[in-house]
Amino acid sequence: MTIELLRFTTAGSVDDGKSTLIGRLLYDTKSLFEDQIQQIEAVSEKRGDEYVDLALFTDGLRAEREQKITIDVAYRYFATPRRKFIIADTPGHIQYTRNMVTGASTAELAIVLIDARKGVLTQSKRHGFIATLLQIPHIVVAINKMDLVDYDETVYRNIVRDYSDFVSKLNAKNVTFIPVSALEGDNVVDPSPKTPWYEGPTLLHHLEHVNVGASRNQTDFRFPVQYVLRPNQDFRGYAGQLASGRVRPGDEVAVFPSGLESTIKEVVTANGNLEEAVAGDSVVITLADEIDISRGDMIVRTGNLPQKSNEIDTTICWMSEDAFDPSKTYQLQHTTRLVRAMVTELTYKIDVDTLRRTDADVLKLNEIGRVQLTTTRPLFYDRYNANRNTGSFILIDPATNNTVAAGMIRGESRDVDDLLDGEADKNAITASHRKRSANVVWEAGALSVSEREALNGHKGAVLWFTGLSGSGKSTVAKLLERKLYERKVHTMFLDGDNLRHGLNGDLGFAPEDRAENIRRVSEVAALGYSHGNIVLCSFISPYQRDRDFARSIVPEGQFLEIYAKCDLDVLKRRDPKGLYAKALSGEIKNFTGISAPYEAPENPELVIETDVATPDALVAQLISLLESRGII
Repeated sequence: MTIELLRFTTAGSVDDGKSTLIGRLLYDTKSLFEDQIQQIEAVSEKRGDEYVDLALFTDGLRAEREQKITIDVAYRYFATPRRKFIIADTPGHIQYTRNMVTGASTAELAIVLIDARKGVLTQSKRHGFIATLLQIPHIVVAINKMDLVDYDETVYRNIVRDYSDFVSKLNAKNVTFIPVSALEGDNVVDPSPKTPWYEGPTLLHHLEHVNVGASRNQTDFRFPVQYVLRPNQDFRGYAGQLASGRVRPGDEVAVFPSGLESTIKEVVTANGNLEEAVAGDSVVITLADEIDISRGDMIVRTGNLPQKSNEIDTTICWMSEDAFDPSKTYQLQHTTRLVRAMVTELTYKIDVDTLRRTDADVLKLNEIGRVQLTTTRPLFYDRYNANRNTGSFILIDPATNNTVAAGMIRGESRDVDDLLDGEADKNAITASHRKRSANVVWEAGALSVSEREALNGHKGAVLWFTGLSGSGKSTVAKLLERKLYERKVHTMFLDGDNLRHGLNGDLGFAPEDRAENIRRVSEVAALGYSHGNIVLCSFISPYQRDRDFARSIVPEGQFLEIYAKCDLDVLKRRDPKGLYAKALSGEIKNFTGISAPYEAPENPELVIETDVATPDALVAQLISLLESRGII
């Protein structure tokens, strides 16, 4: 079995305990050698510390040890039987924003440390903003140094409230709060008896079980050509790494910039040919036709093309000590393609402290801004929030060959910073990371949502029922639909099994197929809402990120997540379709709750305990919820 890899980054203000936390993870997971431990014990004793300073395990530079600060990005590696980890320990000071951007650029999870004594500081907000800007799918807020506030639950709850209020403005998803003491080890690897009021996971347990790969685009096949291999006259192959998607022999592909089409002949590796390559695989691809291809070209699947333009709207973080010069020409590296780029407009810079836009003529070190660029040759790209690999780039100073900026290609939808200066139109259905075919424009209907709601006599909404198989989601949803019908409410019912008979009949149950299943359902639900209906969706939908996407494309307040909670032992006994028995015997693979994970909702609008209350009682709760929200 292949062990999954999770890349995560840490950030915090000065002396919040980032290095100590990482040292604790390494120490308690037995990821250190004896000589390392002995060396750190000796250094701690020499300095007169009353304890072994675990921060020294990660502060590798001598200057850092002497000053007791971390000033650069340090990458660390460790593993447990369940998962491998790569940690980017980044400094949190304002003058090292570029370091955090660098460390977080490939991360799937960010740990933001907050000192329990100090509460939510400006730097804590900055770290959350950057993590959201970079589209990191999971954020863990580790409230550290709980030992110094006597493990006071009130202190923890106040910080959770304050930070939750802040990240809600950023549209951040999947934020988890964990009270820890890195120095004492509380809730880092093992649960702490000193926080009996905390019932959530330890930090390591969360890291081991969080959904890996949620941010990877497994749908859009993108293969930037790194090198052309021609060892003899009989072989021509194109080497590179799949930036996203998957590819198999026989797939029909197009090559950019020529636009010529062919078919994948072979997917070659040093260990033999593959039946399928997926995102992250380094392979050599051969084509059925002779096509002139060189480094910087991109091979994609026909019918699923990237955007093509030499004018791009970007958000960049300036990384050079020399100020950004709008009159200067830079080199832009995008995947394997290197082109010259000129600045046509510096729209604004983002004040990372206040999270507001301000006018600017230049960008200085560590500043973030919105920039319009024109390139001498077109780029083949996806928006960053749809595909991090093909939506990112760097700018290079041709005179020094230094990297001076890291950038993200924006889409036409509202980006993170757009959410800082006003509320969305209630009737707009928007999400920055929705898929869209090329050269199409949204065609609104003749009636607005408000007009349809006035016609129906009630508001539109999406009720998303999630829970394990057999938990009673559909039973309760259908009974609710009957009650709403009696009140002349317009509804639409979407069920997982039904949609897999048609719209989603081509999908399996692997994580990427589950994600695509929910993406399609979410779009259908949003269309149902746009017609003023109350859409009842009954889907296991095991991953928080997928449910968050469904929420993101419905106006705020009109999406209600309903968690059908039921004890797993009860479900095994119920087993109305005999699925649990088959899953336990190994007949069914990737069965949620048995051989595949389920991420329970963290903040659903309502929890219905289907193993405790009757369906009628649960429907009464749902009716009450709809009435209290003014939907019916």
